Formats: sequence, structure tokens, C-alpha cells
Amino acid sequence: MEGEPAPDRGGAYDYDGPIAWEYRPELDDEPDPGEIVWAWVAYEDDPSIGKDRPIAVMGRASDGRLVALMLSSRNHDGEREWIPIGSGPWDHEGRDSWLRGDRVLAVASDAVRREGAILPRATYDSVRATLAGWPGRS
Repeated sequence: MEGEPAPDRGGAYDYDGPIAWEYRPELDDEPDPGEIVWAWVAYEDDPSIGKDRPIAVMGRASDGRLVALMLSSRNHDGEREWIPIGSGPWDHEGRDSWLRGDRVLAVASDAVRREGAILPRATYDSVRATLAGWPGRS
């Protein structure tokens, strides 16, 4: 498996705690809930390595970290754990995207490498409603 160790600024790791849902995107060089951002994400099977990837920030953990879902432009139609969100300005090729709903991540704001785009409010609300129907994710 190829991967890179976490950068000095840290990265996103699996999270299994309460989520304070929040939608407050503002492209101001500070990551906010409701934005697509880029951060190093640990691999599930070996959290000591991972890769830089886009994530959708959905809210905050009680300790202030951002709570996010991984984004993929690889086709995940029919895969129950992936939520389709369509295309948007986060993908310069205009490809459809999916969010992985069964793996929630937490990342410190200063571990985010860059902001990418704002997730439309209707998309955010749809993803939140979908997740609310999953065990432990109200």
C-alpha cells in the first residue's frame, strides 16, 4: 500500500463521537463547516500512513475539531455507504462526487491544507438528513 506519513501539521483520523452540525461556509482561508477542504487522511487499515484528499466539513466535535466526510470522484453508484452529491466547483473536471457516510473523520483546523469550495446548502442538508437515518448519526 502506498501512502505518506502524517505531515507535521497533522491530519484527519476516524471519529466516533457526537457531532455539532453546523453550516457556516466562508472562503476566508479558515476551514468552516459547509466547505470542501483538503487534508491528509489516515488510511483505515494503517492510520500511520495516508494521503492528501478532499473532505466535506459537516460540523464540529466537542473539542473543536472539524468533523468531515471523505469525498471521492470515483463512481460509487449503488454502494450503500457512499452518498451521491453531484458535481461542483471542488472538482475542476466537473465529475460527479460521493461522500463516504460510514467513515466519519475529525481534523484540527490547522491541519487543513487548503479550502476548496462551498458545499451547496441543499446538498449539505440532504447529506445530513441521510446520515440522520443511520445508527448513531442523528
